[in-house]
Amino acid sequence: MNHPPLFKALTISGSDSSAADGIQADLKTFASLGVYGSSVVTAVTAQNTVEVTAIAEVPDEVLIAQIDTVIEDVGAHAAKVGMLSGKSIVENTADRLEAWGIPHLVLDPVMVSKSGAPLLQLTAMRALVNELIPLCTIITPSIAEAATLIKKEISTATDAEEAAKAIHEMGADIVVIKGGHVPGSAVDLVYADGQFTPIEGERTGTHATHGTGATFSAAITAFLAMGIDPMEAIRLAKRYIENALRHSLPIGEGYLPVNHFAPLSDEIASAIASATNVG
Repeated sequence: MNHPPLFKALTISGSDSSAADGIQADLKTFASLGVYGSSVVTAVTAQNTVEVTAIAEVPDEVLIAQIDTVIEDVGAHAAKVGMLSGKSIVENTADRLEAWGIPHLVLDPVMVSKSGAPLLQLTAMRALVNELIPLCTIITPSIAEAATLIKKEISTATDAEEAAKAIHEMGADIVVIKGGHVPGSAVDLVYADGQFTPIEGERTGTHATHGTGATFSAAITAFLAMGIDPMEAIRLAKRYIENALRHSLPIGEGYLPVNHFAPLSDEIASAIASATNVG
């Protein structure tokens, strides 16, 4: 009996006890797109839709063992990295991913939670820039995260373009500067192969934005795992997060979660079917 190909994606990130962000959001995204997801927990957080009340980092030896154990047996066609927290976590994650040679790496450079809690220590920033970004197929910073990476304010479209170039020079193949957190239309700026491509999207006006960054980057990772071209993976992920926002869930009192399991659009379903047939 012939079975369709099984696409596999790995998420390396923090655990969100409200299950709206982090590891939980990534695994939901993978599952909704028909990709088998495995996970490496970098830190355990106590949080809900309103606040983060505690963070406990996973010991270095446990982090390394998770990565090696999962990749050795399960494998991954693509990996996504989210919350890393400390310097040694960044260094060990970069070291093991480079050693295993994962085909595609997507980095969501998580620095601050929706409620304002710091999620990346200042001492870890240099390691992120020097050791992890050079391994990236795609990096997906927000305007604020991009400004932190380049140590310069971003207030105009030209600033965003210069930031994308600067982050690309750090070693990332493709830079996606997300525009969802600034007023106006939700336009993401993609810099790849020396060219800028704006990807426009609808602004839903919803307050249910908990986990949007994780979900967007996880969707890109899932599409890359299917063998879909990176630019198309970014575009499809944009459509996926828009749909998840459009069908957001009335859960919690703060930044509410998106709906990872909203019915897929015909466009995304068709892309998954095509990838499965090709694979």
